[in-house]
Amino acid sequence: MSLLVVGLSHRSAPVSVLERAALNADAQSKLLQDTVAAEPATEAAVLATCNRIELYADVDKFHAGVAELSTLLAQHSGVGLDELTPYLYVHYEDRAVHHLFSVACGLDSMVVGEGQILGQIKDSLATAQELHTAGRLLNDLFQQALRVGKRAHSETGIDRAGQSLVTFGLEQLAAGAPVEGWARGKRALVIGAGSMSSLAAVTLARVGVAEVVIANRTHERAERLARTLTEGDDTDVTAWAVPMETVPDELTRADVAVSCTGATGLVLTAQEIAAAVEGRIPSPRVLAAVPATASVRTGVRPTGTGERTGGAGDENCPLDLSAVQGATGATGGFSVAGEAAVAGMDAATLEQHAVWVDKGTGTADRRDGGRRAPDRTPADDTELIAALAAAAEAFGRIPERRLPEPVAEIPRPTPVLSLLDLAMPRDIDAAAHRLRGVRLVDLESLAEASADAPMAADVEQVRRIVSDEVAAFGAAQRAAHITPTVVALRTMAADVVASEIARLDGRLPDLDDRQRGEITRTVRRVVDKLLHAPTVRVKQLAAEPGGAGYADALRTLFDLDPETVARVSRTDGADRPPADAVGALRSAGIAGSAESAGITGTTAEDARSGTSTMNNTENAKNRGRA
Repeated sequence: MSLLVVGLSHRSAPVSVLERAALNADAQSKLLQDTVAAEPATEAAVLATCNRIELYADVDKFHAGVAELSTLLAQHSGVGLDELTPYLYVHYEDRAVHHLFSVACGLDSMVVGEGQILGQIKDSLATAQELHTAGRLLNDLFQQALRVGKRAHSETGIDRAGQSLVTFGLEQLAAGAPVEGWARGKRALVIGAGSMSSLAAVTLARVGVAEVVIANRTHERAERLARTLTEGDDTDVTAWAVPMETVPDELTRADVAVSCTGATGLVLTAQEIAAAVEGRIPSPRVLAAVPATASVRTGVRPTGTGERTGGAGDENCPLDLSAVQGATGATGGFSVAGEAAVAGMDAATLEQHAVWVDKGTGTADRRDGGRRAPDRTPADDTELIAALAAAAEAFGRIPERRLPEPVAEIPRPTPVLSLLDLAMPRDIDAAAHRLRGVRLVDLESLAEASADAPMAADVEQVRRIVSDEVAAFGAAQRAAHITPTVVALRTMAADVVASEIARLDGRLPDLDDRQRGEITRTVRRVVDKLLHAPTVRVKQLAAEPGGAGYADALRTLFDLDPETVARVSRTDGADRPPADAVGALRSAGIAGSAESAGITGTTAEDARSGTSTMNNTENAKNRGRA
């Protein structure tokens, strides 16, 4: 059997896909049960967090396993397989181990180095154990991943490289200001009372908010969290719990809200958020009326002829004079709108327009509004239009000379409500991004912000730890893989010794106890010495890469019963043989058998030491009798 992981995360899929593929607790349980019921898999575990969904399994066929696990993920997530496949990644055997260890250390997190993932891995293992879908491989893997993650955090400064997702989110809400200064005195609303929401509540209390209101569907959990905050020695915050249905009202009084629930739909809609900030932000500033000339610059034409100040002849002009007269500063020439108006006109039309300009139809007064160069005269405009007419006749159209148009910036008011959405799928309507007076930070914006976050030098040290631990785990698994074969060989040897001693008793019934005991001990020593070196050496070789073939060779050379090997493999625990095997070894009296076979978890060196002690004892007895 081999380890296989199929999944998707913030590194492979957009947040919108992760949101749709999110699995609630019931869906995770059903996925685990269906996975172990499938043909390629015998064990399964699901790691589902706010930014990843991964399915781990022990499979006997790689391609069939990938196909089955991908199909199951698509079925239980509700996302079509064709749509989901481009975002899936697959890791196998050592690469799968490396991936989980990296995840446990926080190297694959949205915020590098965050430690919350360890609790999520622990919960995933507990769920698989509760449903009996985790066997020896996944138990060993996930427990070792927890140890590797703790080692990385204790031996390196990876904690300095990253923060919790909550802390990083609050930093984004503070928009560069110190979080403590930004949060001081604010009133916070926390929606949910799970692990992430609890962390958010504690973090808000520590950074100095004045009040924390907790809303949760289970009111008792919200009250318990509120008591924890109020009774804490390291904070001086007022906290209380409220029913979930009062969230819209509480939002009207909150300065910052954090939401992380397991809801499948929106907890806060854009309409509720807009109602919460209504009256708390100043009304949009009404822009002063702009002159007609300014409207031309932005491409907005005057709404009526009454706004013009030109003479009576303007109505018959084939061009919009207000557009034509928008000369671009001291450099001269038509405005953007003016150039657009004359582009493509024939020479006759342009010449006719030159006549209007030459007669002076009141345009000089309008041009004196400040946008015309002081030294410009109507004659200059006549010459310019004549030149445009010549260009139109030569090239068929007038090339446009467009200048960049200024973009009107509408200043957004300072946010009166800051929202942090850490749920997957999202709790807060994404339309809140467009609301005035609201600042929303969600997982999508956190992913964008974390892409450029600097990584600490300790990350490289953690990567080395992960590589070393992967090699050690692989060696241990390969050694454990051969242990059932070694135990089966020792069991067969014990049966042979017991059979031969019984046969000797039948052929020599007159042997006294001393003689029979001496013969029995001699046979046992011979068998032990013959098997000791091969069994210890084969475990050492099996621990090396590519050593799995030694177990097959051992089974073939000694013609071991496959059912005996399989029976040992099915026992609980990595290194404990069935009770009858232990009894057979003990009854045969083969010293060092358990140690050299790896039954008690001792090392090969310990096994050699135990055998040497036994040999010295037997030699001393023989010398005494001599």
